[in-house]
Amino acid sequence: MTPAKVDIASANQAYSDPSNFGERGKLTIPPVKKLAIVTCMDARLNPADFLGLQDGDAHVIRNAGGLAKEAVRSVVISQRLLGTEDIIVIHHTDCGMLTFTDESLRNQLTEAHPGNAAVANAAKSTEFGPFNDLDESVKNDVAYLKSHPLVQQKGSITGWVYQVEDGKIRQVA
Repeated sequence: MTPAKVDIASANQAYSDPSNFGERGKLTIPPVKKLAIVTCMDARLNPADFLGLQDGDAHVIRNAGGLAKEAVRSVVISQRLLGTEDIIVIHHTDCGMLTFTDESLRNQLTEAHPGNAAVANAAKSTEFGPFNDLDESVKNDVAYLKSHPLVQQKGSITGWVYQVEDGKIRQVA
């Protein structure tokens, strides 16, 4: 039994039932819409739903804050090996990355493990990527991707903010 708060086995059984799974097994590996989305791991965000996408339409690359620097490896693979062209960066309101600083998280980690040099050293050398201006963080990520030498400029690279309060998105870059 898994320690997750979800009955994973039952959920998967229902999902994989042939009457539900349908033709998903025949989807192509490259995304149909040649789209890569870089967004936050926040559980309140479901990009497929709020962008009207179907299975197989896009790659959704997620991490804390939807940071381009952490996603660039996946973006390069998505473009170079799987043919995506357009990139959408989506951050969101009420993001946890707006609530701390690198220093405050480093302190929290070292205080939780007093005397543990490995934790202290790892915390000290890690940039967690918080930001204090949502729109500016999106603009910075778009600029980062546009200037990265491994990221192709075949299609558009745009930046958006998803508003968790009402489900709307607005373009900022």
